[in-house]
Amino acid sequence: MNRRTAAENEFVLLKKDVDSAFMNKAELQAKVDALTDEISFLRALYEAEINQLQAQVSDTSVIVSMDNRRDLDLDSIIAEVRAQYEEVANRSRAEAEAMYQSRFEDLRMTAGRNGNDLQNSKNEIAELNRIIQKLKGEIECAKSQRAALETTINEAEERGEATVKNAKHKLAELEAALQKAKQDMARQLKEYQELMNVKLALDIEIATYKKMLEGEEHR
Repeated sequence: MNRRTAAENEFVLLKKDVDSAFMNKAELQAKVDALTDEISFLRALYEAEINQLQAQVSDTSVIVSMDNRRDLDLDSIIAEVRAQYEEVANRSRAEAEAMYQSRFEDLRMTAGRNGNDLQNSKNEIAELNRIIQKLKGEIECAKSQRAALETTINEAEERGEATVKNAKHKLAELEAALQKAKQDMARQLKEYQELMNVKLALDIEIATYKKMLEGEEHR
């Protein structure tokens, strides 16, 4: 029963750990979803900024092309500005994607560890359930043995009580017979004493008569 109580307590603690792991997993999944949404938003934002910069560059090229007083290589300038903006945008987007990818991998690894811990907890819970079932079987067996022993003890007590009762009855009979025998012995002893007294009186009387007869013969 102590082992069963300890196993149940350990089962409760493991269940709390499993619930906590489920909550952590759900929280991590929510964070992953939020980061994914944020990455998508940043991608859309960067694309919008690139489109806006490209539009500004196009507007600038139009304005510059309309100024005939300047003798400039507008196509090369526009291409250079566009390349610089695209490089900045690509670098920023790559850095953001790398950062969020790193955070996503960290969260994925944490979720994987939690999943492993969860699987280990499930295995431990299954093992504890097996131990609890085994202990329940042992407890049921012990209860059956206890019931059988109680039945045997009750039967032995009943037989013992009957034996003691019979013994007391026989003892009472023996005591009564002993008391009767003592009374008979006392009565017989009294009668014997009375007979001895009578015999003694008769012996004295006989001796007296015998002396009287002897005296008569001497005369």
